[in-house]
Amino acid sequence: MWNDWLCPKQPSIRWIKDVPIPRTEKQSDAQCARAAQVKQKYALLREAAYQERILQAPELLKDLTFRDFVVLYMAEGSKRQRNKLGFINSDARMVNLAHSWLKRLSNRSFFYGLQYHSDHDVDELKQYWANLLDISPDDIHPIRKSNSGQLTGRQFRSLYGLLSVETGDTYLRAKMQAWMDIVKSQW
Repeated sequence: MWNDWLCPKQPSIRWIKDVPIPRTEKQSDAQCARAAQVKQKYALLREAAYQERILQAPELLKDLTFRDFVVLYMAEGSKRQRNKLGFINSDARMVNLAHSWLKRLSNRSFFYGLQYHSDHDVDELKQYWANLLDISPDDIHPIRKSNSGQLTGRQFRSLYGLLSVETGDTYLRAKMQAWMDIVKSQW
């Protein structure tokens, strides 16, 4: 029994997890004030990135592949989060164009997700996309489609699955919004 006291089998956090930590009103007010300051600071930084790209957009948009990328991103890119960019498609040329521009515009790390059906050879798909994008097949994370195996008589076949290319870059997301707004204003 003495050894049980000397070598606990559970982390100590489990022993004290139910002990309340009292907070004073002063601490809570100070925390809220600081959180508001941080939120405002980063909102201003995002706005500055947006405005910077508004000014630089005419030069960038002269490159037709860049303009194509912006239009593709408007149609197929993820716009839900203000701190992440993502592009998903089954068309190799579209994915390659989006990937090449995202790599030029961001120095952040990338996540590659591969959605596939049960009748696909995952290793073959990973190798296909890795060769196309000049990345390691190990960088690609396969995700089996939830309706895989339930599509009887499916006519359309995505030969190489759907590849998503994602990066977490708040400022690039703000810049992308500026470029999309400019392109839309020209229509």
